[in-house]
Amino acid sequence: MNQDPLVLEEIQVWTTPLFVTQMPDHDFLKDALLAAVYQQKDRQLTAIDSGVAPKAKHAMHESTLDFLELADANVMEAKRALEELVLEVAARVNQAFWPEDMEADARIIESWYHVTQHGGYHDAHSHPNCSWCGIYYLDPGDASEAGKGGLNRFYDPRVNAEHYADPGTAYLGGHGVWDFTPIDGQIVIFPSYLKHSALPYFGNKDRVVIAFNCIIDAY
Repeated sequence: MNQDPLVLEEIQVWTTPLFVTQMPDHDFLKDALLAAVYQQKDRQLTAIDSGVAPKAKHAMHESTLDFLELADANVMEAKRALEELVLEVAARVNQAFWPEDMEADARIIESWYHVTQHGGYHDAHSHPNCSWCGIYYLDPGDASEAGKGGLNRFYDPRVNAEHYADPGTAYLGGHGVWDFTPIDGQIVIFPSYLKHSALPYFGNKDRVVIAFNCIIDAY
């Protein structure tokens, strides 16, 4: 008696997309953006001007949450480029769910810089007030060198995925984290629920990033 072949349908669920790209015109924008960062940093009254979770951050300066609202042509161009990138990401992952005739815009609602010095870090956290987030490595400092740290670490959102390990769970990866070494001009875009941290940095140069939170408006 012949048996019908076993049919197994694989269903991929609860995937977490991250996107990596290079900032358009980074070489042109970098020096001007760094100048804007340090001009504002020099006016800071406290290290963490945002007032958000200062005990979770060490040896770094953080701006208020409106850095990309500065009335500066280069800052405004950076904001426009970042919003275009986020819209491309959101449109790609939601293609099967958006109506065909829907129009959308990405809008950065919060943005800030981090200037991290030797020994600086940012504990694990997430951003609950938006749909997409991004980190733009304006100047990685020495983070790209081996042993200098300063990596951004993302944590597996499947909180119980690794409560047990045997050969049957090898596909999970066995580590539960994904690390990005900062690269000059690189942007990482990720969903807001994804917990992440900035690991301790041991460079002599400042590690400078611009981070942002974004929402999608439909019409």
